[in-house]
Amino acid sequence: MSKPRLAVVVPAYNEQDRISPTLQRLSEYLGAQSYTWKVVVVSDGSRDGTAKIVQDFAGGHPNFELVDSQPNRGKGFVVRKGMLETEAEWLLFSDADLAAPIEEVEKLWKAVDEGAPIAIGSRPLKESNLEIRQPWYREMAGRSFNLAVQLMAVKGIKDTQCGFKLFRQDVARDVFSRCKLDGFGFDFESLMIARDLGYKIAEVPIRWSHQEGSKVNMLRDGVKMLGELVKLRAAGKKGRLRPRDER
Repeated sequence: MSKPRLAVVVPAYNEQDRISPTLQRLSEYLGAQSYTWKVVVVSDGSRDGTAKIVQDFAGGHPNFELVDSQPNRGKGFVVRKGMLETEAEWLLFSDADLAAPIEEVEKLWKAVDEGAPIAIGSRPLKESNLEIRQPWYREMAGRSFNLAVQLMAVKGIKDTQCGFKLFRQDVARDVFSRCKLDGFGFDFESLMIARDLGYKIAEVPIRWSHQEGSKVNMLRDGVKMLGELVKLRAAGKKGRLRPRDER
């Protein structure tokens, strides 16, 4: 069988309260498209009913698949797993809350049609439409962190952490096979590695709505990510590009 045109990789940790409408919306939108597609939900050792809900939905929707990853390892681990193990011409990583609506992929398609092998959704661009903003303290913390990432890692990219990124499959394999971070720092790590490898990254303004229930603890995870950022910078290009199993 030929590869589908698009695979949507959805990391999920204890998402039983909102995964059902997400699956339904993905089915409605993608089912109306002319290209072939699939959705792979990677449960990160969820302790609630997430895996069962996805499994039951997939039983009646053959384009959906559950990967029940055990034990809990972190968002970076399950995104990496999904991006490396899923077969499709293009791989879209999308957060389970659909803060960036799935139809925004049309804007990413336009960017890759113009030649970029990676297109990422971005919230702070002037043309972006933030329908529901984060609380001011989370938004300020996010902007400060993105400034640090720009200074130390990927200059010119305004938003490394938005959970809506499209990769051509060969590029996804090249990038994610070198990623090591299992936590939330995987976003900037993957973009740093993509830059190291010389891939063009198109940053695209999108429509986005803040959703309650974020798993990111600003203090604990923010400090950890800053430490990871410093280590990645110190490792240099040669260190970052080593395949994961050789580190």
